[in-house]
Amino acid sequence: MRIVVTGATGFVGSHCIQALAKHREVEIIAACRDPSRLPDGFQGEARIGDLRDSSYLNDLTDEVDVVIHAAAWTSLWGHKKASEELFLNPSLALIETARQRRVKRFVFISTVSAADSQAANDPMSRGIKRSYWPHEANVVTIEDRLRELSGNGFCAVNMRLGLFAGSRYALGLLPILAPRLKTHLVPWVDGGKTSMTIIDGRDIGTCVALAATRTELVGYQGFNVVGPEVPQVRDVIDYLHQRHGLPRPHFSVPFPVAFGFAWVMEKLDPILPWEPLVTRSIIHLLQETSVDNDRAARILGYQPKHPWQEAIDAQLAEMAEHQTQPMSMARPIPGEY
Repeated sequence: MRIVVTGATGFVGSHCIQALAKHREVEIIAACRDPSRLPDGFQGEARIGDLRDSSYLNDLTDEVDVVIHAAAWTSLWGHKKASEELFLNPSLALIETARQRRVKRFVFISTVSAADSQAANDPMSRGIKRSYWPHEANVVTIEDRLRELSGNGFCAVNMRLGLFAGSRYALGLLPILAPRLKTHLVPWVDGGKTSMTIIDGRDIGTCVALAATRTELVGYQGFNVVGPEVPQVRDVIDYLHQRHGLPRPHFSVPFPVAFGFAWVMEKLDPILPWEPLVTRSIIHLLQETSVDNDRAARILGYQPKHPWQEAIDAQLAEMAEHQTQPMSMARPIPGEY
């Protein structure tokens, strides 16, 4: 079985490569722009190029059984045009090329926050395109496209993942939240009683590898994927306070007030020299989803192993070493940075 992993040097992609290396029947092909950043010990083939290049997409999907699409330019708010040019359009083109080249399965990396909060516990539910978060709307567009194209020998697997944490951390809620807690201006939202769906990168890799290699999957398949335990927001922030010395919030507001305040912060952004303290997308990520691993466990055999505390400790250790200033809420845009 020949499996391409796009974004092979990124957080999700690198963990997928390490997990796939344990499957002896798999020949791994790493799609990346800089092979020097591939995980240590990688011995597979590297296909180097840019996903915006149509000729590269043809080469990338040549004689391939499965594509794991882990490449993602990401933004927590704004940047509508950049998200379309760097993520949405290349992703749709890759899907179409994969179908034309008779790739049997396409595994897409999505988020548990894509659906309505009341429907998120069903991983087969449709996502919602929220106007205040263009990038997540593009994720939902890709989900819809995969749902539409699945069948006739093309299996589309949509992996709705929890909040990324662990080594080789990427843009996510924790790197955004930690410096904001230090301002003492961030409140609890709804008392911190909602779930925070943290998942370690190693568990992500394990589950995606299962989704890529389980031969009986057909049609459109959706899975929620989180860690072995889903803590409340209050549990996580209390742990950050006790273990890592970050301040706890001093007051609480309900979700409607939090969304309203975030809207004001977004409107003030053009006249302020720094990014908003909070955005509606961040508040959205704090809403209850009630997700679990039931479907992934039943169909894929997924059994997460790494507790959220372990993932946080690994990520905070790397942040202390490498992150000298607050992380931007968007990845760099080629030509602008």
